[in-house]
Parts: sequence; structure tokens; C-alpha cells
Amino acid sequence: MKCAKIIFILILLVFLTSCAKKETIFIDNGMEKIKIKAEIADTEEKRGMGLMFRENLDEDTGMLFIFNDEYLYTFWMKNTLIPLDIIFIDENNYIVDIVYADPCEEEPCKSYKPKKSAKYVLEVNGNFTIENNINAGDKLIIDEEFIKDNKGFSK
Repeated sequence: MKCAKIIFILILLVFLTSCAKKETIFIDNGMEKIKIKAEIADTEEKRGMGLMFRENLDEDTGMLFIFNDEYLYTFWMKNTLIPLDIIFIDENNYIVDIVYADPCEEEPCKSYKPKKSAKYVLEVNGNFTIENNINAGDKLIIDEEFIKDNKGFSK
């Protein structure tokens, strides 16, 4: 019975995450604007769940974590099944650090912390930043309507 409950919860989580609202964002790498469809993690619950239990992530998708303040937020890969690039972004929407993170296969899981404070964190497939020539100093660009709806983003 306990196993059935766990399976039900996992199926429910997969269903709910597949229905999550996605926003189109861009990263300007100086040569082109890379389009990403990002799920928004703007609550404690969404940030806590992150991309856990996902078996795959479409090539041009990710999850954008939104925090109220800049800080040296630490991320880990517990229950994350796919490798990710973790992109740390400051309050002015500039990338301050990028780390590659492998899935955590046994505890304790490694923690990933940026070199500089960040207000936003974007998780995408592992090596996405290499394949798209994305580096620290590049800028995150957000749609005007999204900026209006989510106060705190700068243009």
C-alpha cells in the first residue's frame, strides 16, 4: 500500500510539472539570443521541488528560480535524474556564474554555490551553455509582459 501511494505521488508530480506555465526568456550571448521556454519556480514549494524526478528535459526548456533578494543560493541535485547547467543571474539580469551538475547518485549530495550573489537561477540541460556559447557576463532577457506581472525583473 505504501509503495502504491509513492507511485501515485510521483505520477501526480510528473503530471503537475508537465502542466506548469512556461515563459519564453532569452539569453543574449553577444552573437545571438538563445530562446528558452522556462517553467517558473517562484514559491518555496516550486523551488523546493525544482526539476526533481524528471527523466528528461526538452532541449530548449528549463526552470527559472525567482528569489526576492540577491544571495549566494546553494543548489543540490538530490532526486534529480539528469545532468544540469545551473546558471546564476544577478538582479540586473547578468549571468554571474555557471556550474555543471551531475545527478546525485548517493548521499551526501554535492552542493553548488555561485561565485557571486544571484537573484535568479536558471537550470537547463547539462552542457546547454557550452553548446550555445553562453558565459558569465551574458544577459537574461525577459518578455515585457512577464516583467509587468513579476515585479523585480529589470529590463
